[in-house]
Amino acid sequence: MTEEVYEAIELAERLHDSSSPHLFTVSGFPSAYKHFRSWVNSPSGQRLGLAPISDGPVNLRMLRRSLAVELAYRPGGPLAAKIHLKHVSVVTTEGYANRPGGSQSRFLAEVGKEEEKRNLAIVAEEWENVRAGIKPSGYGARDLLEFFQSVDGKLDDALQTAPNVIINDQQVRSMLAKRAKTLHLGTANYCWFADPAKALCLKLAGTPTADRPLMGMCDSARCPEATHHSRHRPVWEKTVEQNKVFIGMLGRGQKAERARLEAELIRAEKVLADIDAASGNPTPAAGTED
Repeated sequence: MTEEVYEAIELAERLHDSSSPHLFTVSGFPSAYKHFRSWVNSPSGQRLGLAPISDGPVNLRMLRRSLAVELAYRPGGPLAAKIHLKHVSVVTTEGYANRPGGSQSRFLAEVGKEEEKRNLAIVAEEWENVRAGIKPSGYGARDLLEFFQSVDGKLDDALQTAPNVIINDQQVRSMLAKRAKTLHLGTANYCWFADPAKALCLKLAGTPTADRPLMGMCDSARCPEATHHSRHRPVWEKTVEQNKVFIGMLGRGQKAERARLEAELIRAEKVLADIDAASGNPTPAAGTED
């Protein structure tokens, strides 16, 4: 369950009329939704910075599908979305699986298209970041930078060949699309699964011929296919803080656990420092003040 959904349900419980045994009712949804949309689009909702809701029919089935797509859109999300659909109706989900081209196939195709759009947007954003001097870090950073340089070179050649032609976003996105197809999202890194033979997770699992990375076994600090970016910094910063807390709680006799956590701390601190250095904001040395 996403944090936003949890907060919405928690708010609904506080506003719930105790005279009704149901938190949400199908019969009252159309009217409740109209009132909700009117409030969001009112000056009160706009003052809170809420995005306006466009007109049009909305029902619970549409909301369920939107939630499933939103779940599947996140790292590791397809499994969560599958579980979400089963929670709604086991019988319906089994029917999806036994009917080729049925609702499940259409849903997965829809998720695939959304993932393609998302990946292309991420690659385009990182290309712009590199042009602005904000570079990736990690063992896969060199290959990614070389790819972005090749795109810049193609753009320069195109401008020299036809100086009066304006390069539009669609042409740039076409050049970036090939790389976007190799992108897989990790919680603390990007995996550019361009060469499976280099993927550390496949080597560790003994499955060198797999066509997708094993994100659950990802060790991005050592994998030549992985990169770290500014958006991953909070995850690594939190890892450093937690390891320091855990190390401080260990007793004198827990030498093996201390050695393991200290090694993880050193690795996380290095990744964090590399992210800052690549983005142009070097991490202060230990013991120094900003």
